[in-house]
Amino acid sequence: MRSHLGEKLFECTVCSKRFTTSGNLAVHSRIHSGEKPYKCHRCDKAFSQSGYLNTHMRVHTGDKPYKCHMCDRVFSATGPLDRHMRVHTRDKPYKCSLCNKSFGLYEYLQAHKRRVHSNIRPYDCPYCGKLFKTNSELKCHVHTHTGAKPYSCRHCSERFTWHHQLKKHLLESHNEGTWFTCHICQKKFSYSGYLDIHIRRHEGV
Repeated sequence: MRSHLGEKLFECTVCSKRFTTSGNLAVHSRIHSGEKPYKCHRCDKAFSQSGYLNTHMRVHTGDKPYKCHMCDRVFSATGPLDRHMRVHTRDKPYKCSLCNKSFGLYEYLQAHKRRVHSNIRPYDCPYCGKLFKTNSELKCHVHTHTGAKPYSCRHCSERFTWHHQLKKHLLESHNEGTWFTCHICQKKFSYSGYLDIHIRRHEGV
């Protein structure tokens, strides 16, 4: 009945979050205590809730019961499936407070703020000293010095310097992944961001 009435009688003494049952409060309290009683017998990971362990076990079993109804992608948990669905719906719930850009994932918003709205460049190249705003930008830049091709195709022997090259190769050569198609001229793109840029050209932006 507390669920229907909205009553939350049990309060966390650390963060003041409230719960309808003492059991839910006890589970929540493990976040603050660091207690992780549910241990994986296949690796050294441990979890605060049994549900988290059950989801983790799919990493070992390879079980992916959640299927996208718009393409052939499958997932081991509902969270990744929900994020993937934004590829199809074009939903971008994370809005930048400093400009009018929106993003489908929270981490994309954070990266945007670092790249566009911040002048801090804490990452320096060990080869040439060039400074970068994010560690991922630095890693990509280092490839130009080392000639490394860290992205390998799981279907053939092809290797690539950049992730977008591998993604395009998988789409073109192995029909794996999802094309993003322009609704105006039907041109296909391997990344939704490339499609966004392309559509702006149609709109004259």
